[in-house]
Amino acid sequence: MEITPEMLTQLNTFTRRELTADEVYIFRVRLCDNEIDRDGERFSLESLEKMKELFLGRTGIFDHDPSGEKQTARIFQTELVTEKDKTTKAGECYTSLCAYAYMVKTSGNEDLIREIDGGIKKEVSVSVSAASKRCSICGRDKRISPCCHISGEEYDGKVCHTVLSDITDAYEWSFVAVPAQRNAGVTKHYGSSDSKAAEINTELIRCKRLLSDIEDKTRREVMKLRFFRSGKTEKAFSRIVSKMELSELLELKEELLQMEEKNFSSQLSPMQKTERKDDLSPFCTR
Repeated sequence: MEITPEMLTQLNTFTRRELTADEVYIFRVRLCDNEIDRDGERFSLESLEKMKELFLGRTGIFDHDPSGEKQTARIFQTELVTEKDKTTKAGECYTSLCAYAYMVKTSGNEDLIREIDGGIKKEVSVSVSAASKRCSICGRDKRISPCCHISGEEYDGKVCHTVLSDITDAYEWSFVAVPAQRNAGVTKHYGSSDSKAAEINTELIRCKRLLSDIEDKTRREVMKLRFFRSGKTEKAFSRIVSKMELSELLELKEELLQMEEKNFSSQLSPMQKTERKDDLSPFCTR
């Protein structure tokens, strides 16, 4: 890559002395984008705009290891790139956050430079803090009010996912082997540096997963009860059930069970006495 005077001016704002073009290695990296990732999450366009500012000067490391010895590069320029002929699964123009990073050439990073040029060290992931984590279907913040929508499922033609916004901080970016985002990779961080807050956040995530499992199980039970009663499950009924919360599912399940009990009882006829042809009562010894 050709190093321009403008690049040198920008990167030297982060150095203690003026570095020359011969002393530095510069490369371009795509940090993240607004496509739905492997975790069923995506950044909003507002988030990308915020991260464009926050990632200036942020250091590059390996596998999100915060130790100082893992520091390898630093970002000195960021930009948003929009590809108008490419659309995301959420229906937006594909937009990515790209950056220019520099390293000081040393005998210790010669192999890394060759690996970057050779496409071996390529995939990256970013670590940020997002204050908002909203469902793309109903708009609820999942950290505050979990909903019943299932990530990856379609609702009225729209794929359910989580929208990350209100980015409050950008910590670092890392070279990784398997990123969450297919085009760049992203690792999100929602916790706090306070250990107690992190512990509470972990427990909250566990409870949300448990609630989600209970909802899914109850939803399947409701569909089975409906099938046993009518012999089929209508698409309209399935759509309604898929949008119900746990309290609504439990109430509907109870109603279906009561209807099933009434139906079972009505089919039982009272026992009738019939005269048996082979009645042997006259011959019984009393």
